[in-house]
Amino acid sequence: MSTTILQIRKDHLPTTRWHERADEPLAPGQVRVRIDRFALTSNNITYAAFGEAMNYWRFYPTGEEGWGVIPVWGFATVVESTHPEVPVGERVYGYFPMASHTVLTPVRVSAGGWADGAPHRAELHPVYNQLTRCATDPFYTPDTEDVQALLRPLFITSWLIDDFLADNDFFGARVMLLSSASSKTAYGTAFQLAQREGIEVVGLTSPGNVAFCESLGCYSRVLTYDQLDAIDADAACVYVDFAGNSDLRRAIHTRFVNLKHSSSIGGTHVEHLGAAKDLPGPRATLFFAPAQIKKRAAEWGPAGLNQRLVAAWQAFSKAVAQPGTPWLVTQTHHGRAAVEAAYGQVLSGRGDPRLGHMLQV
Repeated sequence: MSTTILQIRKDHLPTTRWHERADEPLAPGQVRVRIDRFALTSNNITYAAFGEAMNYWRFYPTGEEGWGVIPVWGFATVVESTHPEVPVGERVYGYFPMASHTVLTPVRVSAGGWADGAPHRAELHPVYNQLTRCATDPFYTPDTEDVQALLRPLFITSWLIDDFLADNDFFGARVMLLSSASSKTAYGTAFQLAQREGIEVVGLTSPGNVAFCESLGCYSRVLTYDQLDAIDADAACVYVDFAGNSDLRRAIHTRFVNLKHSSSIGGTHVEHLGAAKDLPGPRATLFFAPAQIKKRAAEWGPAGLNQRLVAAWQAFSKAVAQPGTPWLVTQTHHGRAAVEAAYGQVLSGRGDPRLGHMLQV
């Protein structure tokens, strides 16, 4: 057997190559999983754009300077095991490389799942090291695997952004400005914020995505990036930045004199990424979802946190899959050429925002 993996130039994300290596025998306590399907979204481009700063390149290191592997969320099946508590055939959900297979080292095995205890991942955030057993996962249903892979990790981030803002009383503001409003994490956040009384949710997007964003029904209003003057410059507002566009960030910080908080979430506008230094108003602060998870797990307990997340996910996934006007249409890609083409499309930021890409190497 062999493993095929897509590698990316860290300093030039459009440059890719395929690497194939022969599979070595498993060490005691390891498992080999076949990665059956994984999602590719703008969130994964964010992992690459912030790969060094946020340690995303460290999850699946290539061992070669300058080349990295973008982590993805998806489903896998255990095809080999030397671990007594993880059987061959078990299906798991988790954080994988863009590859055909990978080797994991299960630790802290429980009825709900296990963590990858590979030494190089010991210092990385445990949220990303966790593998969830589908058989006992309250989120899981076999017929919604694609929606789960595409939206579940994004929606959890969305839920946590909303929770973080509410936890801080929206920093005294009532207008939330969301860039890259057609992105899945943005409209998941808008879906949650729309349920907050007295909060206006303004979606900022490109002209071609206005109609789509309006059709979602979770934005109070949708504006293009050059329509900032449609919002009162004195409005107390919060900027939730999914685009990472440095010019847009500066324009918002300059125009809104009562900007109460500026939260950097992602980098969907890869070609316009830039520093957040010397900006008027509050400092642009990177939002790290695992920190809010840790806070709420301590306050509510893991079971209480999970209960809230599952309830919110069920409401959101129902809206996404509504008959007649679904927010998401899945497109499946098989093989190297198709995977590369889908990666290029997502990296460019172009294409139908309703499309969700599910890949298999």
